[in-house]
Amino acid sequence: MSTLLLRFAAPMQAWGADSKFEERRTQREPTKSGVIGFLAAALGYHRDEDDKIRGLAKLSFGVRLDQPGVLLRDYHIAKPEGKNAYTSNRYYLADAIFLIGLESDDEELLDRLEDAIKSPAFPLFLGRRSCPPSGRIVIGKRDLALRDALDPRNEPWLASEWYKEKQDKSLKLTVVCDSDHPTGLYRRDTPISFSPEHRKYAFRHIKDEVEGVTISNPASRKSRNTAHSAMEALDQTEKSALDTENDDVSISD
Repeated sequence: MSTLLLRFAAPMQAWGADSKFEERRTQREPTKSGVIGFLAAALGYHRDEDDKIRGLAKLSFGVRLDQPGVLLRDYHIAKPEGKNAYTSNRYYLADAIFLIGLESDDEELLDRLEDAIKSPAFPLFLGRRSCPPSGRIVIGKRDLALRDALDPRNEPWLASEWYKEKQDKSLKLTVVCDSDHPTGLYRRDTPISFSPEHRKYAFRHIKDEVEGVTISNPASRKSRNTAHSAMEALDQTEKSALDTENDDVSISD
């Protein structure tokens, strides 16, 4: 059993699970349907190739939220010719970073996915076409189960340096679980068909984990020595000026 790890980062991402009509919402982390669509695009699958889509949907899928980002609303007013104006709201995640895990015992499939993402058949985007990924996507394959591969003790924190400097963090993991798990949730985002005529999704059981995964961050402001002496800084300035004056003095016989 191995897990392929991907890095999802972009100026904007959008992961809709229940969007309808003029209200285009986003989840706070990537959906399984969105990630399977991403993989299908990389492999060159078409929307009506249901068997291939269902094959990808068998992958075990998990997410680690390394940088939550900020929720943005894009407000639109449109007036088609000859019709009344209407408004719509589209929501995005800005500056978010996620670690994606895809687990399978089919090593050949994981290798094929890795190669396809590096050289995709169709353009790749993170949820919507207006959200292309930025930076490195493929992190690599790990000989670990999904939960272990996402563990920050095994895979370093991917957040931006400016975010890491804020404070130490406990990272949220979203992974599959049994249907009778006491804290499990249902999410209807496992794709059965992407065909525009009959899009279908199935439920899956997931759980969120946040406890016991604390990152020790030496760059944190908490761990920095913030002691400051104004007089010490002044002394250093005066010493530097004196050294400069001495350098300018020439001694002749």
